[in-house]
Amino acid sequence: MAGIFWPIGSELYPFYSSKNIETMERLKTLLFQRFRIVFAVTVLTGLSLILLMFRLKLTHSYFFLFLVWNLFLAAIPFFITFQLSSRKKLHKYRLLLWFGIWLLFLPNAPYIVTDFIHLQHLKANILWLDALLIGTYALSGLLFYFISVRDMEELLHRHFQHKKIKYLLWMIPFLVGFGIYLGRFLRWNSWDIIKHPNVLIQDIWEIIAFPMQHKDAWLVTLLFGCALAVGYQLFKRIRFFKLKN
Repeated sequence: MAGIFWPIGSELYPFYSSKNIETMERLKTLLFQRFRIVFAVTVLTGLSLILLMFRLKLTHSYFFLFLVWNLFLAAIPFFITFQLSSRKKLHKYRLLLWFGIWLLFLPNAPYIVTDFIHLQHLKANILWLDALLIGTYALSGLLFYFISVRDMEELLHRHFQHKKIKYLLWMIPFLVGFGIYLGRFLRWNSWDIIKHPNVLIQDIWEIIAFPMQHKDAWLVTLLFGCALAVGYQLFKRIRFFKLKN
């Protein structure tokens, strides 16, 4: 019977090392501190999936299944900052690396708002359901965006000067707006920076070098940037989503 009581952290149980236990404890603490946020995200995501299943049962159409993939991509920035926030110590250069990865995926969160464009191709008799369906996914994406940006703001404030962060935070929504344009109209994905870097950079350069020939790109960037900037400032004033509940 003595063999049952192997010490925690032994080679037979590497998962229960002191480092992993400490990480799990920080995640648990963070989870309880942000219970309202996790609850809101979970409920809204669950509602989105239920509405999709209801439409699938009603119409026998798999058309909107792409929303599940879009929502998964939208959640990646949220999980990046949630995991980084659980770390007790984080080197600022490592944070910068994660910031770059986070920024690449961030446009996927508000991108779902542009999926309303699909309504023009759908049947009028269930247009209300399709609008509600896309609306719940878009709202989920925006919630992931606002929470993730707020968490990244807190992380940056811990490691860098506040003045520099202030300017960076005002740039983020417009960078995201530009990313939305690249995704919706030029059909680029976040990972194309690795798969097709030369072509992607060339497209970006043409937009920057010849702005008058790409007015739609700058209009989308400006409109989404302003909307996300204002929305984020309003979000930070909602007491329900304060960092500590």
